[in-house]
Amino acid sequence: MTLTYIWAGFFLVGFAAALVQWLVFGDDTVFKRIVDGTFDSAKVAVMDLALPLAGVMTLWLGILNIGERAGSIAFVSKIIAPFFSRIFPQVPKDHPATGHMVMNFSANFLGLDNAATPFGLKAMQSLQTLNTKPDEATDAQIMFLVLHASGLTLIPLSIMAQRAVLGARDPSDIFIPCMIATYVATLTGLLAVAIKQRINLWDRVIVGWLGGMTAAIVGLVWYLSQCLTKDEISLLSKVASNLLLLSIIVIFIVAGLRKKINVYDAFIEGAKGGIQTSLMIIPYLVGMLVAISVLRNSGVLDFVVRGFTWVFSQMGLNTDFTPALPTALMKPISGSGSRAMMIDAMKTYGVDSFVGRLASVFQGSADTTLYIVALYFGSVGIAKVRYAITYGLIAEFSGVIAAVWVAYLFFH
Repeated sequence: MTLTYIWAGFFLVGFAAALVQWLVFGDDTVFKRIVDGTFDSAKVAVMDLALPLAGVMTLWLGILNIGERAGSIAFVSKIIAPFFSRIFPQVPKDHPATGHMVMNFSANFLGLDNAATPFGLKAMQSLQTLNTKPDEATDAQIMFLVLHASGLTLIPLSIMAQRAVLGARDPSDIFIPCMIATYVATLTGLLAVAIKQRINLWDRVIVGWLGGMTAAIVGLVWYLSQCLTKDEISLLSKVASNLLLLSIIVIFIVAGLRKKINVYDAFIEGAKGGIQTSLMIIPYLVGMLVAISVLRNSGVLDFVVRGFTWVFSQMGLNTDFTPALPTALMKPISGSGSRAMMIDAMKTYGVDSFVGRLASVFQGSADTTLYIVALYFGSVGIAKVRYAITYGLIAEFSGVIAAVWVAYLFFH
């Protein structure tokens, strides 16, 4: 499966659905919605995504360059190298890509989206230096992308904030369900790709690291849920996340000064790549977001939800969860689109309703696979994505299943 087929398929399916909306249901505004959506999406891709990203990329690529020259990233790489050398066997133990990936996963885990993206793009560029076929994704790049797309996040602060704005009685009541769902997605993605790449999952190092991380996450979730109040959890997440982010900058600068590096020159040298990377990804973002807009505005998702509702009702299953499905269906395609679906569900059914809460858990269960593929692979010129999208969607699907299960467990 390549981006070419997906991109063209979105347009063709969207156009076919629009014809059905017009000829069968008499919706004579569908074509205008689609055309208006293409212009809006093209503008969003450049003005709201690529250009703001340029500033963030400039900052963090400069900071990363200081960390590299000071040896800080190499130090982190050595700690994580035993585990990463097993799940990324193509990456040398002392390669800088290991440190970049660790920084990306750490930022994602703490919900630091603005920092995670530059780290992730830098990691993909580092992995590309090992790529003998520059236009085709390597196994290491696919493993990294699937793990990133699974979106492991400790505390979904932005979702909790949105629930608070809409008047939820307890905005953080979706914290544990989101944590469970996103961990299931991450673990499923890792195991699925490892099996595909014939990685020995019974290796003692892999078992030890996965067991240790699972125990640590379970323990942390238990501590936050049993020992802290909701307000204390929110305060801790805000303080800890921002303190860590600032600490990274300070530690890198101090390490550079100790090594007698001209930290400002190192920052400028690394920062120069921020604008170049942002400009490179603009065509990929415009192309993918416009295609996604066509699919969304054509009403395809409404058809799919109606179909799921009918199928599950025929099977005699409870269908209370189906009104929240648009958020789950949009999530792999568009993060902003799924957020809009989540907000719409909370406004329509109530922020504290089962549907409203489930939509929130869907939003926090994984990241946006197709957007990430377009952004990350586009930044290094990869067109042949191989099985990256398929396995990214497998991880997201497992997160959706887990989200439905925990929502019924906690809220139904």
